[in-house]
Amino acid sequence: MSREQQLARAFVGLSDTLSTAFDPLTLFQRLVGDCVALLDADAAAVMMANAHGTLRTMAASSEEAAFLELLQLQSGEGPCMDCYRSGASSGTADISLEEARWPGFVPPALEIGYRSVHTVPLRLHDRVLGALNIFRRETGDLSGDDEQVAQAMADVAALALMHWSAEPAEETEIVIKVQSALAAKAVLETAKGMVAQYAGVSIAEATRMLRAYAERHQVGLAATAQDLTGRRLALAAVTRPTDG
Repeated sequence: MSREQQLARAFVGLSDTLSTAFDPLTLFQRLVGDCVALLDADAAAVMMANAHGTLRTMAASSEEAAFLELLQLQSGEGPCMDCYRSGASSGTADISLEEARWPGFVPPALEIGYRSVHTVPLRLHDRVLGALNIFRRETGDLSGDDEQVAQAMADVAALALMHWSAEPAEETEIVIKVQSALAAKAVLETAKGMVAQYAGVSIAEATRMLRAYAERHQVGLAATAQDLTGRRLALAAVTRPTDG
């Protein structure tokens, strides 16, 4: 399959909101996965802001990327934070040169092995909803084509979240849908912890189990997490390898 075909498939997947159970968690996980698969990227993560303007991590392609997002949230500094505040994309070809600017972010990022980062805003028209981080293990700028593709995918994901129609989304509708997505992510984190404790596994393995169950039953990840935390789904059903 050519890159053009892969990109077309990725955009179709990101814009598909016609399913009966649209799942914002799957949407953002697909976004970061597509960034790693289709761009010159080693990892990606996306954050969204709640009604008070506080960012929260929605998805990350790896535990390392999720850790770096958490560091940014705790310290209030880093490329994702700057991108959300400015509403503009930015690239850092060599993050080792930015330690004075991001003292809480740069040393851990270098220790993990990332050398450069590029960030694009997650936006709905002129409204910035969050930011998408793209991490690379090599120094250097992201190519112009990859930057445009990253921004386009982020824009499509934001539109999909709003169940885009010909009419612009109202202010209250944007806030409600962003809050709903953030609430679904919080439920997912609770479900991960429940599975990890029950099965005696890591959070990463618990996440894999939840996704595998959702895929086997062709239901959304958000719905699976809600059923689990609401005690409508047994932990044993999620943690066993198959349902047969």
